[in-house]
Order: sequence, then structure tokens, then C-alpha cells
Amino acid sequence: MFAKGQTVIQYMEQLAPKHLADQDDKERIGLQLGSLHKEIRTVLVALDVNEDVADEAVRIGADLIIAHHAIIFRPLRQINTDTPAGKVYEKLIKNDIAVYIAHTNLDIAEGGMNDWMAEALGIRNTVPIEETQREQLLKLVVFVPVTHADQVREAILAAGAGAIGNYSHCSFNVEGTGTFLPQEGSNPFLGSAGKLEKASEVRIETIVPQGIRSRVVQAMLKAHPYEEVAYDLYPLEFKGKAYGLGRVGKLEHEQSLAAFAEVVKDKLDVPCVRVVGDPERVIKKAAVIGGSGSRWYGAARFRGADVLVTGDVDYHTAQDALAAGIALIDPGHNAEKIMKAKVAEWMSAILEKNRYETKVIASSINTEPFRFM
Repeated sequence: MFAKGQTVIQYMEQLAPKHLADQDDKERIGLQLGSLHKEIRTVLVALDVNEDVADEAVRIGADLIIAHHAIIFRPLRQINTDTPAGKVYEKLIKNDIAVYIAHTNLDIAEGGMNDWMAEALGIRNTVPIEETQREQLLKLVVFVPVTHADQVREAILAAGAGAIGNYSHCSFNVEGTGTFLPQEGSNPFLGSAGKLEKASEVRIETIVPQGIRSRVVQAMLKAHPYEEVAYDLYPLEFKGKAYGLGRVGKLEHEQSLAAFAEVVKDKLDVPCVRVVGDPERVIKKAAVIGGSGSRWYGAARFRGADVLVTGDVDYHTAQDALAAGIALIDPGHNAEKIMKAKVAEWMSAILEKNRYETKVIASSINTEPFRFM
């Protein structure tokens, strides 16, 4: 059985929830081309979508491309198929290949782009360079017959509810008596139509992050025996986990800036890097932000970083960072290609777990526009 397009994207949005995206990026993420109302036999994961990637998608029979960089970055005034961009759109549409974008939401997500880069570089115990939002928490309250309390509770907690700090599966349970009068046409689990029923029930309370609200509620409804489920969701004043751009943390082993630059080249698979700072400087704490993130050098320095690893560093920002006392290593924007294998691996695992035959393939196309002479 192959997964439907909507199913594949539901899984992708578990990894990179859309609400995490930067405000200026929200219109560029999600489905940008084609339709998800179809069966997906093959998914291609790419950093960019250019003509070579489109040809690759056609060649392998892909029905969907999941990419990091938007195929439509600016509003379109026309689609002229004589232009390079127009040729790509035409090829994808004619071959019924949809394009879905996960950009800053994948950057910010826990277990996403910046965590992959930090892990590759040996940066540990990380926090965001700059917090962008805190998770909205909800209190879920549901009333369940005593006989099914364990079943419903387990379904709710297995869906991801009940996490408080370093503790999981947290809930509060109290027994009481529920009353209901089934009306004509009802099909009650307990009692009969027209007769007031008193049932021994358990009130289950737990914490639900806003991002997984739908998943938790669906799991609860599926496990609950009642025809009509009595439950409430209350917004909470205190917030949950912090999300943000980039990562900063301690290196596993302190080393010179020159040595760490070699680690960046090796682990991010780039032919060269640009370095700002004294090569002999000792690096104990490092920050990383995928893509073009040099403007966050001040925030990284405030977090105690000795060096910031990011792409697209311009001349004047390099001068400012040098004066401010923080080193920079620029591996280029294309270092984000780490996401291809990581997303493909994650998506393949969850599809296989749910017994779908859909294949997920990391693009083999190198979309680096620069050549190093």
C-alpha cells in the first residue's frame, strides 16, 4: 500500500510543524506546486528544485519533491515556459510532480536542520541562538468509563501528550460519577435511549502541546468507547519548550579555530571554508545556523560562542564580527544539503513503521552554484 500525499505531508509536519516557520517565511512553506490528492509511490528529497533536480524526479518516477528552498521565492507575475524557471514548472506539472517546501520550520524544529548540523560538528547540550517562540500548552480533560481509562490514557500519552520538563507520561486521574440521558436515535455504549444513566468514570487530565493537539485528540477519540466523547481543552498561561533559530553549545573537545574549520569541512562535506579570526584561537563553545545567518553573530556571542558557523558571510559583517571578538566559519549556503539524507531517512522510517511501500530517495544532484578554482 502506498501513502496518500496528505499522509506523507502529515508525517513531514510532525518533523517540521508549519507554525514554527519565521513570520516572513510562512507564505513560502507548504505545498507550492501540484496536488497532494494522489497516491505517492516515490518521494524525492532535495535542497533546491532546479531543472537538474526536476529531471532527476522524472527519471526516478517521483510523485512528490520535498525541498528546503522554495521553488517560488517571490510572487509570480507570469509563468513563461521559455524562461529557466518556467521550464522547471512546466516539466513538473506535465509529469504530475508536486513540490512541498519545509524551510525555516525545518531549521527551527527540534531534530531538524540546525540540530543535524550541530550534531555533525560535535556541538552538545545546545540551545537556540535566538528564541523565536515558545510552545503554547493546553490542558486536556476527558471523561472515560473506568473500564476503558487505561486504554484511553495510554493512547493519549503515546500520541505525545503528558510531557513536563524531563518527565513524560504525566497525567492526573480521579474517579467520579457521570450522568447522561441517551436521546432517540443514539447508540450508547452504556445504558439505553430514554433512560438516565449513571456511570463510574475517570477524569483524566494531561498537558498537550498545541503543535500535536490534533494528533492527540484523534488518538483519544479512536480509543474512547463513547459515541459522544466529553472532553475539554484549556489554554494555559505558562508556556512550554523554547524554539528558535540556530544552535549554540559546547564542543566535545576544545580545539583551535583552524582545527575546527577542518571539522566543518569534513562533517558538512564542503571543499573549503572561509574563516574570520585567529587560526590559533581556542574554541570551546560553538554556534551554528544553516543558510545565511551571519547577522546573528551578536546573538551567538551573547550566548558565549567563540565561533559561529554559517553561510553567506559578507565583507562588512565579517569586519564587524572580528571587531566584536567572535570568529566565523563560512561553509557556504549549500552546507544545508545535510537535510537531504536526514529527511529521507526520517521519512522512510515512519512510512515503513506504518506499513507503507512509498520510497523516499535523497537527491543525488549537487545544486551548489559556485565552483572553487
